[in-house]
Amino acid sequence: MKRNSSGRMLDHGRRVSMVLVALLLLVAGVRSSWGTAQHVLLSKGREHGTLTVASCGEKTCTGPFDPDGAGTARTGLTIERSVAVDKGAKLPVVVKPGTDEVVRTGWPGALHAWLPFGGALLLAACVIGGGLRMPRTAWATAAAGGALLVSAFFAL
Repeated sequence: MKRNSSGRMLDHGRRVSMVLVALLLLVAGVRSSWGTAQHVLLSKGREHGTLTVASCGEKTCTGPFDPDGAGTARTGLTIERSVAVDKGAKLPVVVKPGTDEVVRTGWPGALHAWLPFGGALLLAACVIGGGLRMPRTAWATAAAGGALLVSAFFAL
């Protein structure tokens, strides 16, 4: 049976809207990850050191900061609380410029920073598979998101 032009237009409109939703999810994931990831990935010229976790609150942990190389040791720097952080843990960190916040560096820090993007990949996979009817691409997107989340879990 031959489709009429209005049926084709609805199909194209559905496809375009699903592509836009998938792109919106991915852009939102990158944007929310980039706030932390930029300090981990582009850390050259920033103050590096080690944070010893002294105490943890509901959302953040604090402790003394011991800089690598030249710099002054400071107390009261905060880091976002993670399930894997225990009191007394020594974490390699980089200081966010102009703040008293630090971000974990290395593979664990990079993977933790990109967690929102991993979630966005999983959500976009549902849109790609269901809305765009592209199951292979959806499985690949979901596998990439799942691998990011699982590797961050094991790295922390």
